Amino acid sequence: MTFRSALTFLTSPWLRRILALALAALTLSVAAQPSPQLQLPRTKLTAGMHVLDVQLAQTGEQRQIGLMWRKEMPQHEGMLFVFEQAATQCFWMRNTLIPLSAAFLADDGSIVNIADMKPQSDDSHCSEKQVRFVLEMNQGWFAKRQLKAGHKLAGSLFTR
Repeated sequence: MTFRSALTFLTSPWLRRILALALAALTLSVAAQPSPQLQLPRTKLTAGMHVLDVQLAQTGEQRQIGLMWRKEMPQHEGMLFVFEQAATQCFWMRNTLIPLSAAFLADDGSIVNIADMKPQSDDSHCSEKQVRFVLEMNQGWFAKRQLKAGHKLAGSLFTR
């Protein structure tokens, strides 16, 4: 191929259309990639001397997405799922990439039970009683701090 024929090929309308289509497909592909929800409202919770910075998942869509697609989460952060009314709450880990522990919390912030959950699993983990709150933290966070059923967390959302 000569320089002139290569230049003609590279500047042809046909090649520009193909490149434009390829770029559009790439843009759509990147836009369609799910991303973690990082902009939810936050609140502070305390567990004894430990202060937690937690995102609030308050709507159905926010709760459904939860911590999906996160590759990491700082140790002092988590997500508090807030439900309108107390019920048996069950969680699974589809599309969740990091191992988590879920503390099922009574209205007053007391831990009802804790479940360790494996990433990308559809196994169901449920509260042992009806609860309105579920706090997800990095797996082992509660165990490392010796927090178990009956321990009470404090925060503005919990009744006193």
